[in-house]
Amino acid sequence: MSSLAVSQAEPVAGTAPGTAQGRPPLRRRIALIPTATLLLGAIYCLLPVAWVVIAATKSGSELFSTFTFLPGTGFTDNFHDLSAYRDGVYWEWMGNSALYAVLGALLSTCVSAFSGYALATYRFRGRETIFNVLLAGVLMPPVILAIPQYLLLAKADLTDSYLSVLLPQILSPYGVYLARIYAAAAVPADVVEAGRMDGASEWRIFTRIALPMMIPGMVTVFLFQFVAIWNNFLLPYIMLSDDEKFPITLGLFTLLEQGANTPALYTLVITGAFLAVLPLVALFLVIQRFWSLDLLSGAVKS
Repeated sequence: MSSLAVSQAEPVAGTAPGTAQGRPPLRRRIALIPTATLLLGAIYCLLPVAWVVIAATKSGSELFSTFTFLPGTGFTDNFHDLSAYRDGVYWEWMGNSALYAVLGALLSTCVSAFSGYALATYRFRGRETIFNVLLAGVLMPPVILAIPQYLLLAKADLTDSYLSVLLPQILSPYGVYLARIYAAAAVPADVVEAGRMDGASEWRIFTRIALPMMIPGMVTVFLFQFVAIWNNFLLPYIMLSDDEKFPITLGLFTLLEQGANTPALYTLVITGAFLAVLPLVALFLVIQRFWSLDLLSGAVKS
């Protein structure tokens, strides 16, 4: 009797105690829900990217006659036709986007670093009011600011110029907000006070002590600003009329409008959109590695 009771109490091999044979526990099944949700979200976001990549390989005849996700044979011809279109105006648009995005992101990151460090470190009258105004700027949709910015730059006779696209991008309320939060967390007040006691100037404390601690956060600000400026369409659309100053977003839009009358241009638009994504992917991969290294080095130093 005792041996029979022991054998009945033992769980079946390959199953967990208290569960049906071969059936995962309820907690494990519930834990799979976030993973499945993220997987569906990834598919939803990556499906259009996959379509652009595959459609860029198709010729004009293959684009509308073959299966959607079946690769084509016309990528090389599409690339040559896009490069030859209007004597290579596409690459002028790419160069303009690189100029706007790199220079604008660098200037915006510098302004955000200065402003965020000052708001986090110094105590002065009106500091919280300035920060609250910046928070309101974060919540303000860019479409609301586009027309006032155009009117201001028109008064200064700067419309239809490179500065008309660069200047509004320099001050980023979201970048200042991130810089302030990161500076308050990454730069200890004791370190700043120790630098002052050693006789270092405020500029030297910022450049030699605070800024190296803030680099991972500033890399994040740079990445966000670069992507925002690279993908910006509304501001160049309002400010620019000379298509030789267009960024890639506005250039592809004009090419797409012309494609309504010339269907052969659709393949050029799709190929141009595919090529326009590659710099963002490359930048993200490079900066992600740099960002990870900075976080690890900061953890080792601390």
